[in-house]
Amino acid sequence: MGGDDHPGQNNFVKFAGFIGSLLEDPVVWFRKKIVEPNQKDSTWYHHKLKRVPTIDECYTDDPICKFEANQQFSRDRAVDNEVLNILRQRFEDCVTYEAPDHVSRCKKLKEMYDEASTNWFIKYGDLGAYGNAETALAKQKHRMIWERRHGPVGSGKQAKNEMQDQ
Repeated sequence: MGGDDHPGQNNFVKFAGFIGSLLEDPVVWFRKKIVEPNQKDSTWYHHKLKRVPTIDECYTDDPICKFEANQQFSRDRAVDNEVLNILRQRFEDCVTYEAPDHVSRCKKLKEMYDEASTNWFIKYGDLGAYGNAETALAKQKHRMIWERRHGPVGSGKQAKNEMQDQ
């Protein structure tokens, strides 16, 4: 309908096609010749940042390294939060879909979610909203000392005799 190969077209249709191509052709040319060759391979929502040194690799007098480690920690925390949210949502969807026999059918998802939430709490629990890489490192250090002295956290305090038997 918009081309010149139809013999019965009136002058208005030809003029409208000419104006359309006059407006569209430079935009198409710019997109094909300038924009597409200069686009990066990755799209904006797959922005990948290089890993930076962790807080235990930073010198005590290096505030830039500490800042980068804290930024990396907050990104990792956001990712772990999303992973936990996805697992929780999958489990809730399974329970809703498989009701009333969800206990046996959703057991694997429940175990995955429980393990992920335990690991999340081990790393980020009790840090609060303003927890940073330094406080997480201190928490990890204190946990390791506790486990060396008393056994795994959650198993109760073991007597010194029990620890020596192991």
